[in-house]
Amino acid sequence: MISAVSPQVWIVTALVLLGIIALDLIVIARRQRTVTIKDATLWVIGYVTLAAVFAVGLYVFNPGPAGSEFVAGYVTEYSLSIDNLFVFVIIMARFAVPPLAQDKVLYIGIVVSLILRAVFIAAGAAAIAAASWVFYILGAFLIYTAIRLAIEGENDESDFKENAVLRFLRRVLPFSSEYDGGRLVTTVRGRRLLTPMVIVIAAIGMANVIFALDSIPAIFGLTQDAYIIFTANALALMGLRQLYFLIGGLLERIVYLNVGLSVILGFIGLKLIIEALHGSHIDDIGFVHLPHIGIAVSLGFILATLLVTTIVSLLKTGYDRRRQET
Repeated sequence: MISAVSPQVWIVTALVLLGIIALDLIVIARRQRTVTIKDATLWVIGYVTLAAVFAVGLYVFNPGPAGSEFVAGYVTEYSLSIDNLFVFVIIMARFAVPPLAQDKVLYIGIVVSLILRAVFIAAGAAAIAAASWVFYILGAFLIYTAIRLAIEGENDESDFKENAVLRFLRRVLPFSSEYDGGRLVTTVRGRRLLTPMVIVIAAIGMANVIFALDSIPAIFGLTQDAYIIFTANALALMGLRQLYFLIGGLLERIVYLNVGLSVILGFIGLKLIIEALHGSHIDDIGFVHLPHIGIAVSLGFILATLLVTTIVSLLKTGYDRRRQET
């Protein structure tokens, strides 16, 4: 597996992440009220600052492309993860999760998906190290995903359906019909039952894993360093929960988010295919020269796409609102 750091750094990083996860859990356990905008804002700023400090550390202690690759990977993973929030909103509404329990549901679901993503990353890194032609497959898959995302448009409630795994859990496990605060287990007439929280956590975790099928190939198009890929995914996911509470309402105004994300996925897919062709010593196709797309160009393109997407979306929603008022 390709990695720019030593096993000792991996261990230290894992311990720090576990410490942050434990701290988060303590905060959730002690909180007796719903998450406020102020709470969410402070935590989002904290996680983004943590990612920025980590990036600076890479620039200082690991000279080379690692820092830029992490920034590009983090921005890509965070922006793609925003699309998850639409599904989270749908799941919370579909299962009528109590406001006080939503933070805990998201926390456990995201931690589970982080563990599963680590498995995906290890498998992807091993596959790429074993065969460079995997780039062709990943590139083609990202371009297909980009086209599908652009055509399907926004997520809505009809996009979420209970899959076979959730239906299986309902059949084999004893569930209560009602929530019991934020508890996973409750007692009904002397019988120990799981609350619907367990089903919601499973739904959140699987939604995150499904989205990983798009986002992990995308970050492999920016770097093949497993350490960079894992830390970018971890820090993006850890900040996603609080972002849910912060911009839940704003999501409805970013009407062209899927278009912007599809452009990013298509760009990275094309980049992967070009890199695969370069690896096969193909630098030209007919009269067309295949350029080398560096990490600085990739980061600039991603940031510019997100900026344009946000500005155009806000202009569109503002125009529509003014039309309705008149």
